Amino acid sequence: MNLTTKNERKPSLLIASIPFLSMLLFVTVGIIKLGVDPQIPLLAGTVVATIVGKYLGYSWKSMEKSIIDSIGLVMQACLIIMIIGCLIGVWVAGGIVPGMVYYGLKIFTPKFFLVIVVLLCSIVSMATGSSWTTAGTIGVAAMGVGSGLGIPPAMTAGAIISGAIFGDKMSPLSDSTNLAPGIAGADLFDHIRHMVYTTGPSYIISIILFLFLGLNYQSGQVDAGAINDILATLESEFWISPLLLIAPVFVIAMVVLRIPAIPGMIGGTFVGIIFSAIQGLGFRDILSVLHYGYEITTQNELVNTLLNRGGLDSMMWTISLVICALSFGGVIERTGCLETIITVIMKFCKSRGSIILSNILVCISMNFIAADQYMAIVIPGKMYKPIYKRLNLKPKNLSRVLEDSGTLTSPLVPWSTCGAFYFATLGVHAFDYLPFTFLALINPIVSIIYGFTGITMEEFETAAETEGSNITNV
Repeated sequence: MNLTTKNERKPSLLIASIPFLSMLLFVTVGIIKLGVDPQIPLLAGTVVATIVGKYLGYSWKSMEKSIIDSIGLVMQACLIIMIIGCLIGVWVAGGIVPGMVYYGLKIFTPKFFLVIVVLLCSIVSMATGSSWTTAGTIGVAAMGVGSGLGIPPAMTAGAIISGAIFGDKMSPLSDSTNLAPGIAGADLFDHIRHMVYTTGPSYIISIILFLFLGLNYQSGQVDAGAINDILATLESEFWISPLLLIAPVFVIAMVVLRIPAIPGMIGGTFVGIIFSAIQGLGFRDILSVLHYGYEITTQNELVNTLLNRGGLDSMMWTISLVICALSFGGVIERTGCLETIITVIMKFCKSRGSIILSNILVCISMNFIAADQYMAIVIPGKMYKPIYKRLNLKPKNLSRVLEDSGTLTSPLVPWSTCGAFYFATLGVHAFDYLPFTFLALINPIVSIIYGFTGITMEEFETAAETEGSNITNV
């Protein structure tokens, strides 16, 4: 059905800017000033966008259809996110996450403390798909150990966050890792494999830098009381065995074998269900964990914080945010506001490298202005998707750039949701740990270099006829 009307007209730059500025105003005031979640401010921005659309002659029906179509693009990602909520619940209940934490804590040693913190946080974050959970549990313990070793808190915090965001970024269990390919139109595991090219070197450089920093702090003695308490609690509550590592090995195998994400995640969930039964849970309890997440009460608050999570319900907040953000994206796309902004960007960006650079800068700017990493993925993703298509670049290039910049730089913004969380959890201000959050600083630079050199920037085998022939791949 054709919903186009004769009165439709393209917006000027001034008119096209109104929805963006309104959305940024609502979200910034809502999050920073009022401390509310971004969903309602985003919906308010969508209302302004529809008013602008009506002014430009667009019918409500056409804008509504665009909203629905926009949301439909990420329904697969939303399904994956819901399944992941179920998976995390049974992975905790089955002792898989507790087992990984248990064996990870065993490798703490004073000599290479900072490096071990990065590695341990990477393991836990990859297992849970959550950098926040990692920082709020293992990170808190590591801050205490670091103080005993005489290591500056900002340095320890930088190591914790570097490891946590690496694991989160590379985990198929992470909501942001599912969101980025969902917005770009890429396959989840293709996205993860493609990120290895930028994140891998950045991670290795970060490890080397932490190794050199750690060599200056070797003389302290570790007070292992907190660590031993966690280990004892995990041992008393769960059956701990190396066999539990079958689950993460299964996830790695999924990536290697290129099993589609949804059946792969369902398979991982069944592995968690089996281990949950081995841990002694009945069928009714397992169903409850799948829906509402795992709940446990121990004498150790760190263990409680780590393990009380997961379940289908736990992912509804993220899905609602995605729907609200894409509602805004659908309207600005249908009314031509997005196209007008892109046209302006294209006047200044004539090459592949400059477009990648501008994409990264827009993602970082969104983190500072909108104060939320999801916004830094969704809005730039919608803006740049047609540009990458015109460059004949595969969607996984866009999804990688969104993660290299939008996901990783969020902790560096003090007033963002990530920056505020890490400050409240670790007690270190974002601008203090910023110089030591090496992964977040290095990864965007590596991504920019790849953009200009063409390294790993994969194109479609058959180049489509492109619009905008003024773009060159240099």
